[in-house]
Amino acid sequence: MIRVLLADDEAMIRAGVRAILTADPAIEVVAEAGDGREAIELTRSHRPDVALLDIRMPRLDGLAAAAELRRAAPGTAVVILTTFGEDEYIARALSGGASGFLLKSGDPHELIAGVRAVAGGAAYLSPKVAHRVITELRGGRMAHGAHARRRVDALTPRERQVLALVGAGLSNAEIASRLHVVEGTVKAYVSTILTRLEVRNRVQAAIVAYEAGLVGDDTPAP
Repeated sequence: MIRVLLADDEAMIRAGVRAILTADPAIEVVAEAGDGREAIELTRSHRPDVALLDIRMPRLDGLAAAAELRRAAPGTAVVILTTFGEDEYIARALSGGASGFLLKSGDPHELIAGVRAVAGGAAYLSPKVAHRVITELRGGRMAHGAHARRRVDALTPRERQVLALVGAGLSNAEIASRLHVVEGTVKAYVSTILTRLEVRNRVQAAIVAYEAGLVGDDTPAP
């Protein structure tokens, strides 16, 4: 089972999200919070696989809660679920360690797909958010490409191969299948890659992979 915590200050929104998620027999909502501070407390006590956070909440907003959860509960993947898709929010969420960013206006199937993806060790952005991120990356790719390539040069050939697959959106299990190794080996590679690149999570690693030119039209898709 994928254990999920929901955090939103509107009870009706939580009820709707819970109904969508629990329609998948592999997902269980183990706790609900009405603000960011409560979300942190419940995450510490329940240790969910995924924390699904709204941005605008009392006491502590979702972006601040996401950053704190990455320190307090590194085993819990954080996904932002919000009506706000401004670039500033997206940038702050991803730099703060969120593994996913979903819009409430999206298709319900995106919500389930996003939770499944991050629970499996992958990153997930709603299609609209992904388009904006890629457009931004393309705009600054030449400026950042050389720096990214220097960072990637510090990796071994196998680590660069794993990084390319992370950049293509594959989960640890999918990478293990593609490379014919056990999933634990992939987790070790990913941990080493994050350390050597000095990034916090898979989303930031994927950005480096894209800027370095490791991800392209011929990169294997999940």
